[in-house]
Amino acid sequence: MFEYINIKLAKTKGSKKLRKLIRKLKNFFGEKDPGALDFKFSTKPSRLFIVQSFINKKKFNSYLEIGTFDNELFDHIKCKNKVGVDPFSGGTHRMTSDEFFLQNRDKFDCIFIDGLHHYDQVKRDINNSLKFINDQGIVLVHDCLPENIEAQSVPRTITNWNGDVWKAFAEIRANPNLDSYTCLADHGIGVIFKSSNKKPFNFKIKNFKKLKFLDYYKNHYEMMNIIEYEDLIKII
Repeated sequence: MFEYINIKLAKTKGSKKLRKLIRKLKNFFGEKDPGALDFKFSTKPSRLFIVQSFINKKKFNSYLEIGTFDNELFDHIKCKNKVGVDPFSGGTHRMTSDEFFLQNRDKFDCIFIDGLHHYDQVKRDINNSLKFINDQGIVLVHDCLPENIEAQSVPRTITNWNGDVWKAFAEIRANPNLDSYTCLADHGIGVIFKSSNKKPFNFKIKNFKKLKFLDYYKNHYEMMNIIEYEDLIKII
């Protein structure tokens, strides 16, 4: 039922009435709310500061952004070669990320993923990005740390929304061949390196889409391997 509503929501661009209806259905039929988290993001660095600092420190020459929307980030990133992909606005390529990766032949030093915040799409974006990232490059994933159950609800029910990006990143955390962290800043920025996993989390599940917010709520620091920017930049 929720998958059908999700499609309707996408077609109507998320009207307030439909969001309200979905919220009521979720509250009645969905997972119970365990409470809220407070990551104090307002005191942390912005994604612009973090992405640019990575580019500067590593002397990266190529940058790809998936989900440019209004160019809030893309326009301000300073990098020799920039590519931005969005089906609606911003960037340099007007197409979906799936379409872009099918025709792309270039590799990048830094890729920032901020497209459709649904587990299946984020998983595809991560896997495709890993194919086109240089060996010493970095893949970044926005919105990995929702603070409450509504913020990660799919379909979308609120304006400030992270989606279930965290589930896709949790799956990366279980990969022994990828070292991954979540920077405690700007709604959670997942960071992926093509090297062995230094701190794997033991997930007792194979289908990561079925993870519950309660699992995340109880284990978010270890599950997402949360790290402060100051410690992360030392690793990079």
